[in-house]
Amino acid sequence: MQKINITKRIADTGAMAIVRVETIERGYEIAQGCLDGGIDCLEISYTLPNAGEVISALKKKFGDKLVVGAGTVLDSETARHAILSGAQFIIAPNLSKDVAIVCNRYQIPYAPGCTSVTEAINGLEYGAAFIKAFPISDFYGPKLVSVFKTPIPTMPILASGGINLNNLEDYVKNGVDCCGFGGLLTKGNSEEIAENARKIKAIIDKIRSCINK
Repeated sequence: MQKINITKRIADTGAMAIVRVETIERGYEIAQGCLDGGIDCLEISYTLPNAGEVISALKKKFGDKLVVGAGTVLDSETARHAILSGAQFIIAPNLSKDVAIVCNRYQIPYAPGCTSVTEAINGLEYGAAFIKAFPISDFYGPKLVSVFKTPIPTMPILASGGINLNNLEDYVKNGVDCCGFGGLLTKGNSEEIAENARKIKAIIDKIRSCINK
């Protein structure tokens, strides 16, 4: 049930902080701000060599309050390292069958980056929990959802890149299941991060409640 529970928690929250930090202490500060604002999902990017240490530290400090995963996971070796460090989900800018196999083996949700419908369908066939629309969200904007969901309405979409408080409503209306945020949820002190998190969560909850009426 681990994979199902984590996937549902990410989808229910609807937003995720994309984190790159030099120190564990800064990771704590960002995590606390996100939690205070109602967002409990953090992606720790493997663009920095301390990603595994940050994941382990966050899991130890916050426990089940936080869902912590690994981002920029390009290969199966990195995926296994992240999982051993405590990562609860794996996100990548690319699609890798080898990473999918590792994630399925340990029942970890996998969100590969896909730029075409063919890639996205392959990702679903490999067992992906979400399809990360990357980097096309920067080019297509909110309408990227229809590129995938018109032919495959049930495709779960995670979008990141170019999403802000001004266009978030359009992404949610168009059916994005989770939106990734960099600066809004990682810059400033905990109070400033919490305020942005509250604004993000309020928009998501408002639009979803209207859609589900």
